[in-house]
Amino acid sequence: MITTQQWQHIRKVVNDTQKAAMHCSIATVDANLQPTVTPIGTLFLRENPSGFFFDTYTESLQQNVPHNSKACIQAVNSSRLFWLKSLFKGEFSDFPGVQLYVEIGDLHLANTEELAQISRRIQSLKWTKGRHLIWSDFSYVRDFSVHSFRWVKYPKMMPFS
Repeated sequence: MITTQQWQHIRKVVNDTQKAAMHCSIATVDANLQPTVTPIGTLFLRENPSGFFFDTYTESLQQNVPHNSKACIQAVNSSRLFWLKSLFKGEFSDFPGVQLYVEIGDLHLANTEELAQISRRIQSLKWTKGRHLIWSDFSYVRDFSVHSFRWVKYPKMMPFS
């Protein structure tokens, strides 16, 4: 069971990750149990242990989910400043990442709130040509529920573990 405090911390770490890397990774397996990792730049966490992502460029994930809806979402903070500060001090100020063990739901049309969230996320890139090429056709999402999690740790640099 994920506590409210843990979930708020997870949301902070995932938010920091997405600011730095602009994506998370989702690992799934196909019908032959071969793993595939899919980068997702449109992942959003809700107030409870769940979330959604826009399923637009995810061919492997779309093929894998019908066979096995369990997945692992990994978010690792790749901010150079975060890592340089941590290496300089010899300890992390927070967990460098988190793995979320999830169950992915069926594909469905995005609602107004979900469309507003993606619009806010890409707002700062509205002037770029790439934004229109990559992020102009978002209409379908997949919900997921989080069943458990595991912090990404480097034991010798974790002052609070």
